[in-house]
Amino acid sequence: MLAFISARQAGLDDPLRLRRAESTRRVLSLELNKDRDVERIHGSGVNTLDIEPVEGRYMLSGGSDGVIVLYDLENFSRKPCYTCKAICSVGRSHPDVHKFSVETVQWYPRDTGIFTSSSFDKTLKIWDTNTLQPADVFNFEGTVYSHHMSPVATKHCLIAVGTKSPKVQLCDLKSGSCSQILQGHRQEVLAVAWSPRYEYVLATASADSRVKLWDVRRASGCLITLDQYNGEKSKASSEAANTAHNGRVNGLCFTSDGLHLLTIGTDDRMRLWNSSSGENTLVNYGKVCNESRKGLKFTTSTGCDPEFAFVPYDSTIAVYTIYSGELITMLRGHYNTVDCCVFQTNFQELYSGSKDCNILAWVPALREPMPDEDAAKFQQPSIDYDSDTHWLLFSCLQFPVTVKRCSTACASHTPSPVCCQIFCHCYSSSQVVVFIIPLLFFLLYVPVFLDS
Repeated sequence: MLAFISARQAGLDDPLRLRRAESTRRVLSLELNKDRDVERIHGSGVNTLDIEPVEGRYMLSGGSDGVIVLYDLENFSRKPCYTCKAICSVGRSHPDVHKFSVETVQWYPRDTGIFTSSSFDKTLKIWDTNTLQPADVFNFEGTVYSHHMSPVATKHCLIAVGTKSPKVQLCDLKSGSCSQILQGHRQEVLAVAWSPRYEYVLATASADSRVKLWDVRRASGCLITLDQYNGEKSKASSEAANTAHNGRVNGLCFTSDGLHLLTIGTDDRMRLWNSSSGENTLVNYGKVCNESRKGLKFTTSTGCDPEFAFVPYDSTIAVYTIYSGELITMLRGHYNTVDCCVFQTNFQELYSGSKDCNILAWVPALREPMPDEDAAKFQQPSIDYDSDTHWLLFSCLQFPVTVKRCSTACASHTPSPVCCQIFCHCYSSSQVVVFIIPLLFFLLYVPVFLDS
């Protein structure tokens, strides 16, 4: 850490390098926070979580009981042990509560005054956060599995909705109606996700084992149908062509830069795709246990090097490096199947929801204090004069022989053996020897001369 700070101070490194290094360290040290609780409101499993991107302070949760809860993650008590309180909720007594399980909740990307929710009751609701009343309701013919708003859109307000129907529906917030239908899948659409890089690019995953990329401006719509074999499989094969997985595809997530797409299927595989070419990068993540019959909510890190994927894995959360496929760790703490997780980018924290009705907070471990013998190496060097013995006392001589900064005029970033603070200047070891001999002669003989 000191090396990063010194290099940044001297202008030798990109300022973002220190930030990426610290973000990566924090993600690698994630652990269950025993001092922070999230107030338990849901009476059944937690299906979905979302943290608003404006402040990173408020979190939404949706449960199998149809209840939606809004939490404040800020610690106002300033105490190490605290509970994230629920500010408000759309409970069972609310007149507009969802009748069945809430599958997806999402904040409006640019304002905390609006959030959306979709449910097995065949509705998508647009909520006013201040009044907790629905501003608009979209009704569908089949069960709603997933919906998503683009995080970068500036020219449209479309919400992509995946339902039991094989048709992907785009709902326009401006007109309050379904403005477009994307046809191409053969079975229910289990997951949808807009690209964080291009506002008109949409990815959809279906129970027909296919993943499609769409440009919603085009009449034909579909850009690419992802093929796990990259087109190399023989046409004579009995297996269906252009399938992303060998089972239902129920999870989608773009990387933070939008250049790649992660998919998860019930074939217990996770795959990484180039979102521009549709090529399977063939990264091997090993077995990724996935027994969910509906959408699986997983997430990725932001601002790390390398980037990480956080994937619900039975009652744990598996942490993978995205581009190498290495399994870093398994976060254990839930007592039942984990259905969702969300990453807090400002502080590199992770929140997860499970069928055990709990929401757990995973936070970076605190840095261990520096040992005394190491800390002594970073003491400021000094020169003291003892008037009784006429000796110069030097400290911190264990530093390597280089030059050290002791004033704003001295540009250096490495400790030195001796810092001669009498003249507020820096000296190397050879310069100090040349300076000390005359100084010792002066201090030893001048008092004798004055006394005589």
